[in-house]
Order: sequence, then structure tokens, then C-alpha cells
Amino acid sequence: MDSPEVTFTLAYLVFAVCFVFTPNEFYSAGLTVQNLLSGWLGSEDAAFVPYHLRRTSATLLCHSLLPLGYYMGMCFAASEKQLYSPGQASEAWQLFLLLAVTLPLVSCTLIYYWSWDKWTRHPLAQTLALYALPQSGWQAVASSINTEFRRIDKFATGAPGARVIVTDTWVMKVTTYRVHVAQQQDVHLTVTESRQHDLSPDSNLPVQLLTIRVASTSPAMQPFDIRLNSAEYGELCEKLHAPIRSAANVVIRQSLGDLFLETFASLVEINPAYSVPSNQELEACIGCMQTRASVKLVKTCQEPAVGECQQCYCRPMWCLTCMGKWFASRQDPQRPDTWLASRVPCPTCRARFCILDVCCIR
Repeated sequence: MDSPEVTFTLAYLVFAVCFVFTPNEFYSAGLTVQNLLSGWLGSEDAAFVPYHLRRTSATLLCHSLLPLGYYMGMCFAASEKQLYSPGQASEAWQLFLLLAVTLPLVSCTLIYYWSWDKWTRHPLAQTLALYALPQSGWQAVASSINTEFRRIDKFATGAPGARVIVTDTWVMKVTTYRVHVAQQQDVHLTVTESRQHDLSPDSNLPVQLLTIRVASTSPAMQPFDIRLNSAEYGELCEKLHAPIRSAANVVIRQSLGDLFLETFASLVEINPAYSVPSNQELEACIGCMQTRASVKLVKTCQEPAVGECQQCYCRPMWCLTCMGKWFASRQDPQRPDTWLASRVPCPTCRARFCILDVCCIR
């Protein structure tokens, strides 16, 4: 094989792999089916189900055109093979052309079948039909999902090719060619696997990835797996109505923030307590407004005029958890080893303090 043919083959192979398994660079450049066909696909936020009915179909068609695109490119990269005239090409290239033409034809036929009768035969529509009431159709279920997806309190995480979305009623997994849907009240969730990685793609910190099996009580529903960072496990549990079971050999590690809050609380408990004057009434924490203020900043680490810490004259306004979250939010996420020894400003008066200056109210 000569150089132009090899160069084009390698370049097209890289492009095809990146187009199917889209990296962040392709997303940034807009080289995705969602971006290239955004005018036809519409908005996911406005109509979640119709958007993915069209997106999965368009993705299937675009990906099936990749072999034909390679053949057409080779007509120019290897002109001596006379690929532009299939009758004069070798038998191997003729078979490849037949395959390259067959794939889009099969995809178009399948998409046409799906779209018949307003997408009723699409796999997503058929899944939703299993949850429809006898007097309604899958469109009513789709309308419910569209409404819940527009709410800001939904749980959403994961890469675009394997997104996990949990609303008040539904658990969904969005993949390249399919959307898995299950109703919360009908599913059992089990943590089946955990993998520890020394470095996260987004940071230099270790990360634990959990695999959760979503199995429906209905035999007609196929189970599916969702994957997420263990740091998001707590948020997922808050959105789910039922508890998540864990396999016997799976240990779920807490996020770095949760571990710090535990350590912060245990260290504060050791500090000297602060006695509130009898004429002072404790108000609700201004951070969460759920519990009463429970900590006061009092410089106890050193003498009043010594060191970097300063005396805070604010009245008690924060609970222990919110003060710990404030302390953690001021830290460098790349340097967790410095968190406990650091100093941060008071959230109200900006006087600097350390953990030794946080006193529980007695």
C-alpha cells in the first residue's frame, strides 16, 4: 500500500472511532450528531422523549454511513485502484462497497419502520407503552417524562454517551443508540461492582466508580447497568425512593468532601465549648435554615495577638455542618493534605480562623 492510502486509512479510522466514541475534543469542536443535526433534533430540555426518538435514529444512520464515506475517500486517496468505477475494482473492494451501501439501506429501513405511526414502533416508545395506563398510550408517559426532565431538581451525571438521569418517578440511562427507562416504584437497585482508580480524568485525586444494576419487577423490562462516581452516590440516594442494596464484596468509599466533614466535626467536638449568654437566643442557621446555629468562632489556637488567626465578633449564625462545608469550599481540591491545617475567612466578617477556633455551643 502506498503512502496516501495508508495515511488516509489511518486518519479516517481515527475520525470514525472519535465520531462514534466521542471524546471531549470532538464535543468542543461540535463534531457530534447532536450538534450537526441540532436544527432537526430540537431541544432536549423542551421535549426529552421526542428528542431522543430522533437522536437515536439519526445516530444510527450517520454511523452506518461511515464505511461508505471511507470508500468514497479511497476513490481519491487510491485513484489507481479505479474505485470510482466499481466494475473495474477488485473483488474485495466490490464486497466492501456492497457492505457500505447495505448498512445505510438497512438503517433507513429500520428508521422508517420505527417512525411508522408517529414513532410507535421505536424501542423507546415500546418501553414507555409498558408503563401506560389502559386508557392512555405511550405518549402520556412521554409527556410525564418530558415534564419531570425540565425540573431543576433532577439527578443527572455521566458522559454524553452513558448519561444517568433520575427524576421523581423515572430512572433513565441515555446511551448512543438507546434510552433505557424504568419506573422508580418498580425497580430494585443493587451495587454490583466498584472500581478504584488512582487518578480521575478531571483531577489528580483518586476516584471510585460504582456499577449499579437496575432491575424491574416486570419480566418484560430488561435490566440495565448505570455507572457513576462514588462521590455522587449520596446525591443519587437522596433522589431515589427506595434504598440501594450492595453486593457482599462491594465497599462504597465516601467522597473526599464527606470524609472531611466527618473529620471536621470530630475535631471541633474536642475544642473548648462556647457558652451562650442567657439573654441571647439562638437563631436558625443562615446556611441551611434547617437547624439552629450550633458553633461560634472563638480564637483558641493561640493568644489573641499572636498568629494569623483573628478574633471573630459575629454572633452564632451557623450550624456545624454548614461551617464545615464552608471551610471545605475554601480549600484547594488538588491539595487535600493541606485542608486541616489551613485558615479560611469567616463567612460573615472575613476574620481568618482555623479548625481549632470553631467551638460548639453548649
